[in-house]
Amino acid sequence: MTPVKSGGKRAEKTRETRRKIRDAARDLFIEQGYGATMLQDVATRAGVAVQTIYFTFGNKRALLKEVVDVSIAGDDEPLATMERPWFHAVLAARTAPEQLREQVKGVRALLERVAPIIEVVRAAAAADPEVEPMWADPDPRFTVQSATAKALVAKPGVRAGLTADEAADVLYGVLSPELYLLLVRDRGWSSQRWERWVYDVLRGQLCAD
Repeated sequence: MTPVKSGGKRAEKTRETRRKIRDAARDLFIEQGYGATMLQDVATRAGVAVQTIYFTFGNKRALLKEVVDVSIAGDDEPLATMERPWFHAVLAARTAPEQLREQVKGVRALLERVAPIIEVVRAAAAADPEVEPMWADPDPRFTVQSATAKALVAKPGVRAGLTADEAADVLYGVLSPELYLLLVRDRGWSSQRWERWVYDVLRGQLCAD
C-alpha cells in the first residue's frame, strides 16, 4: 500500500473535524433550536475548541448553511441536486410512472435528512434576517420540481392535458417536507409507508389511467 502523504493526512483530519462540528451543530439545532444553540455548545458536543469553529466556519450562520447544504446533498461533495446521480435517474426514466417511482424514492432519502432541519432554518430566518439571503435561490425545491415536471409531461403514460406548471405544483405540494413531517413525525408513519402512499397519490394525479 502506498503511504499517505502528510498533506493528505492533514486534509483528512481537517475534513473529519469539519464533519464532527457539522454533525454536532445539526443535532443541537434540531434538539434546542438555532437561537438557543451557542457555538460553545457545538464545540463541547464536537469535542473541539470553540476557536476551531470560528476558524473553520467563521460564524454560526455559515455553520447553519453548511449543515443545510450537506443535509440536502447527503455528503459534502460540491454537486447540486440536479447534478446528482439519483436526479439523473429520474430524468432518464422511460415512462411517467417510472419517473415518479424514481423521484419519490430519491426524495424520500432526501427528506429523511432534510425535513427535520427545515423548521430550524425557518425559525432562524424569522429571528435573524441575514439567514435567508445566504441561499441564492429562495426556493430551490420548486426549481427542482419544475425541472422534473417538464421531463414528466413529455413521457408516455402521463395524464392527457397535464401541463408542466400543474405537474410542478402537485409535485411541490405532495413532496413537501411539511407533509412528510406531518405523516412521518406527527402521525408515526414509516418513511416506507410515506413513499408508497406518495407514489400512489402522484400516479393518480399525474399519470393516465
